[in-house]
Amino acid sequence: MTKYKILGNYYNGNFNLPATTGPLAVENIIKRSCPADLSLALWEAPVDYRDVDRVVESAIKGFKTWRKLSQQERNDYLKKYQAEVKKRQEEIAIAIAYETGKPLWDSKTEAASVVAKVDVTINDSLPRISNKQIDAILPKTNGHIVFKPLGPSLIIGPFNFPCHLANGQILSSLIAGNSIIFKPSEKTCYSAQLMIECFHAAGFPEGVVNLIQGDGEVARRLLKEKSVKGVFFTGSKEVGKKILDITHHDLSKLVSLELGGKNTTILHKDANQDHALQELLKSCFLSSGQRCTSTSIVAIHRSIQDEFIAKFHEMAKKIIIDHPVEFSREPFMGPLVDQGAVDAYLLFMGMAKREGIQEIMRGKQLDKTKKGHYVSPSIHLAERWNNDSMFLHSEIFGPNVTFIPYDTIEEAISIANATEYGLAAAVFTKDQAIFKQCVEEIDSGLVNFNRSTVGASAKLPFGGVKNSGNYHPAALTTIDACVYQMSCLEVLSDEPEDIKSIIGLDL
Repeated sequence: MTKYKILGNYYNGNFNLPATTGPLAVENIIKRSCPADLSLALWEAPVDYRDVDRVVESAIKGFKTWRKLSQQERNDYLKKYQAEVKKRQEEIAIAIAYETGKPLWDSKTEAASVVAKVDVTINDSLPRISNKQIDAILPKTNGHIVFKPLGPSLIIGPFNFPCHLANGQILSSLIAGNSIIFKPSEKTCYSAQLMIECFHAAGFPEGVVNLIQGDGEVARRLLKEKSVKGVFFTGSKEVGKKILDITHHDLSKLVSLELGGKNTTILHKDANQDHALQELLKSCFLSSGQRCTSTSIVAIHRSIQDEFIAKFHEMAKKIIIDHPVEFSREPFMGPLVDQGAVDAYLLFMGMAKREGIQEIMRGKQLDKTKKGHYVSPSIHLAERWNNDSMFLHSEIFGPNVTFIPYDTIEEAISIANATEYGLAAAVFTKDQAIFKQCVEEIDSGLVNFNRSTVGASAKLPFGGVKNSGNYHPAALTTIDACVYQMSCLEVLSDEPEDIKSIIGLDL
């Protein structure tokens, strides 16, 4: 018995469960256990590659219907979806907690953001693509800018925020007039299904919203489909580059990538240490460090290094790690998402040792009441930035932070710019001039002032530079990648001018 039931792929307005017996039975079945309790089987999801064609055909049909609706009609459907999500908000949060291992309080925050995102999309994002008229742009001529939908759009979701991040891309695509195909992470099939059930209950026209469960091969086949015009991916740099490899010959596709980070916080000598301590505890270890905006490196002024690291270490030892739902004490951290994540985390711990980076708090696998993928947070100290260090350059995606001392703010900025990533950075100081210098000189999509690298606003752009993205930021500005701009010149009178005004005619 499994805790949850997978209903299958959603297309043509219905869920379709691939056959697991008989002549049409599929061979590939994804099985998922709870990362916080490996004895609990969550679900089994059969993968049918034949459904790729059916899902695409459904999305093509849905686009033809959806694009013809008025903006108000599309907005009304989104509000109906919002109402359905609100009814099932608690259920969605619990599913996220069981599938990802995130503590329930953290998962509830994500579920609430799914509800709130509808209003942000309508009120804040939609105005960015409102059609514009420029009067008298030429003699007797008005100009128009018309924002038009791309077509069927593919959203490939991540496991760490399985609902929130995909939901933002889905809503922006839909409100702009596109149909969507949602391919969630194979680790979080059920929470994705709950979202699609809400779209179904909201009565969206047939084919507008589609879901396909599966592995990387499903994504690869969808990416090669000519009819898919928009591609949105949230995940690792490595997978992002594979997506570009598959799609770069198809100039009709707009590809929006939100990738990883190796995020630096600068802790200056005049910072309020108590405030910075709380902010860093969250940014380093929330969601067990499985956030693309998690703080990985703290460039710390040498004058406060020993004092602050000692305080931070003491506080890190107080972190409660437990089952996200069935806990004895409410945890700050749950488990990592799967055994592969644990293996990678422990591999990085050994790598730091081999590279001579000082271990202040050891990251290790933990035995809890329920057997799961639990690890302890880890803290390291590097004497200086080492450009040859694999450990310092890599996105660990686990609860780890490395402190690196500096003497001048220029040195701190160089540390922040040293990695191949450029997603998020933060600076703690009382000096506005230092913050201004960081904004000007740090190559990053986000730079925060006296606030940690995690916890972005939906009403601002969210995305990175370098290997953290491809200049199509998410959140508020996702909608910019859901449309293309058409120009129109409108002549106000069709009365012909004097034919003699045309030069070069033999009249």
